[in-house]
Amino acid sequence: MTHRLQSAAVLGAGTMGAPIAAHLANAGIPVHLFDVTAKAADAGLARARALKPDPFFVPDAAALIHTGSLDDLSPLATVDWIIEAVVENLAIKQALAERIDAVRAPHAVVSSNTSGIPLALVAEGRSEGFRRHWMGTHFFNPPRYLRLVELIATTDTDPAVTARVRHWLDHVLGKGVVEAKDTPAFIANHLGLFGVVRLLDAVADGSVSIEEVDAMTGPIIGRPKSATFRTVDIAGLDILTKVAHDLSVRLPREDDRRAFVPPAFVAAMLKRGLLGDKTGQGFYKKTRAAGATKIVTLDPASLSYREKQSVRLPELDAARGTTETGARTRDLFLGKHKTGDLLRRTLGPTLLYAARIAGDIAHDINDIDRAMRWGFGWDLGLFELWDAIGVDNVLSACGVTERPAMLPGRTRFREGRLPAAAPDVLILQSARDRSAVVASNEGASLIDVGNGCLCVEFHSKMNAIGGDSIAMLQAGVREAEANFEALVVGNDAPNFSAGANLMLLLLEAQAGNWDEVDLMIRAFQGATMALKTAAVPVVIAPGGLTLGGGCELSLHGDRVQAAAETYMGLVEVGVGLVPAGGGTKEMLLRQPDAQAAFETIGFGKVSTSGPDAKRLGYLQRHDGISMNRERLITDAKAVALGLARTGYRAPARRDAIPVGGPSAFATLSLGVHLAWRAGRLSDHDVVIGRKLAWILTGGNVPHATTLSEDQLLDLEREAFLSLCGEPNTLERIAYTLKTGKTLRN
Repeated sequence: MTHRLQSAAVLGAGTMGAPIAAHLANAGIPVHLFDVTAKAADAGLARARALKPDPFFVPDAAALIHTGSLDDLSPLATVDWIIEAVVENLAIKQALAERIDAVRAPHAVVSSNTSGIPLALVAEGRSEGFRRHWMGTHFFNPPRYLRLVELIATTDTDPAVTARVRHWLDHVLGKGVVEAKDTPAFIANHLGLFGVVRLLDAVADGSVSIEEVDAMTGPIIGRPKSATFRTVDIAGLDILTKVAHDLSVRLPREDDRRAFVPPAFVAAMLKRGLLGDKTGQGFYKKTRAAGATKIVTLDPASLSYREKQSVRLPELDAARGTTETGARTRDLFLGKHKTGDLLRRTLGPTLLYAARIAGDIAHDINDIDRAMRWGFGWDLGLFELWDAIGVDNVLSACGVTERPAMLPGRTRFREGRLPAAAPDVLILQSARDRSAVVASNEGASLIDVGNGCLCVEFHSKMNAIGGDSIAMLQAGVREAEANFEALVVGNDAPNFSAGANLMLLLLEAQAGNWDEVDLMIRAFQGATMALKTAAVPVVIAPGGLTLGGGCELSLHGDRVQAAAETYMGLVEVGVGLVPAGGGTKEMLLRQPDAQAAFETIGFGKVSTSGPDAKRLGYLQRHDGISMNRERLITDAKAVALGLARTGYRAPARRDAIPVGGPSAFATLSLGVHLAWRAGRLSDHDVVIGRKLAWILTGGNVPHATTLSEDQLLDLEREAFLSLCGEPNTLERIAYTLKTGKTLRN
């Protein structure tokens, strides 16, 4: 690219501006954050730092943000990218654009986060240089967590500048970028809101309840758990109605404008301040009674709250037996039941509307589907749903006889799956499509990702580590050593691995099959050490949940290339165990002393991001961070091949790891005892804590000395086996499997 992104400025420290600045800081970019006054900018930054979920990867990132007043825009003369995020008022934006034009560097990009004002109007009267560097960059909120940015070039925007900003958004900020046309609400909000208003209409006429709509429009059809009305509460009803109003006055067709006028009860909700989470009440409301918290639901007819109702619809129970989202949605959409009626009444018109206006709002249907996936967390975009349900099925169910103009002589919008956004993303998907699977079993596969690199991909439920995946890890090392230059361990799933297969462990322990448990531990230790001592470089590529055994795998790679959103931790204590796949050993090697390793493992510390994993010691300074999750395997492959091509030599097993012996064990045990006396630990926590201290200080050694990696692995295995024999440990495991929570017994 012609210009690297080395500095930026955000004008407006409000709901969007400050979190956008925070995410630039997450990427290591120094940012100037301006508001009406420096005090207002400071307040906006303070609000951002208090937000949950946290917009910052680590608290220290906020130090890259420098606040200032809009009265002095002289710092803009030195920045590469200026993002305007002030109030949605054309006159204010035009006046600010004029002032920016006077001070910006000739190469600086200027973009607006607006979704309600035509970009061409804002830039009217500006210099040619300004207009060539002017565009829209519509971030979705919260900017750290929602991947979508809609990039909108005007007729004056230099295509090279558009390409530059797309690169920054993708590679530097990790965003999913779609190029939208300069139309009201662009792509995602336009189409998403059309569907929401249809659902509001259905609730208004009393044909379905709020709870029923959320049950029908959540994970069952590939949408987030927040479904429809919980999502509106999170986003804010005022924001939704503002966008709807803009569409209702700006769209060119009268019938389209009418489609965005919500039912009357929505205006009444606004008048009463029932805006959602920001006012503490919306479609749902938390109440406290008799010391307990409960959720109540709005009655749209009376605008009063009532008991939240459980939803029992047999068609939803039946649909859960279908694992594939498209097939499940098709069956529900076509079914003769309440859910089918709702989907045909709401999703059906949305599909038809998307097909009619696609060419007006986007450059192709791929961008529409990516916008819905990235902006709202949908499993399938609207045109993917067209094809999954069947074009003829949709038309028949909606009573439409005329085929969409986009489908002359065809029965599908797209042959095959939605293509990757770029050739170098989602390379595992591309490799599978070209039949590059070397070997596979139920738990994992070996995939040739090209250029002499092999990848071990997990694909069990939550990528839990069991015998199948362990066998494939060991096979992967052998295959890579024989026929490849490097090995990557990773996947395209939301979570790298939630840890060991606890159900299998529980069943074996309850049956007293101790030899089987011992073999399981030895096999996992053998796999982690095989990764560590392989004759080819091994790069682990975690993202999302990387817990327990998943974290232990990461600790044994030559390098880790982690996704920015990686939540990594050794959490075995929560289920009554200690890390036994080499995790305890590795933390002792990389922490300054046994006390630090004891606290990290004993408290089950989990990183809040990839950079935070470096703070906790799970990642090391030389490990890399990929901002774009879809580029993670590509980045890991590049690191692995880079190591291979610079004279890689396998590390030898460590045979002299310092351990503190009895005195160090006594110190750690005293800390455990005092925490128990203070009521911070349960009796079983004490048992686990002493086992962990025993490993970290060398076990039954007479004094401070050194041990080999194999000796520490033996200590891990012995402690793990003994804890498996504790009834309280088995109770913890069973409780976690049943509830997903931790039992402190």
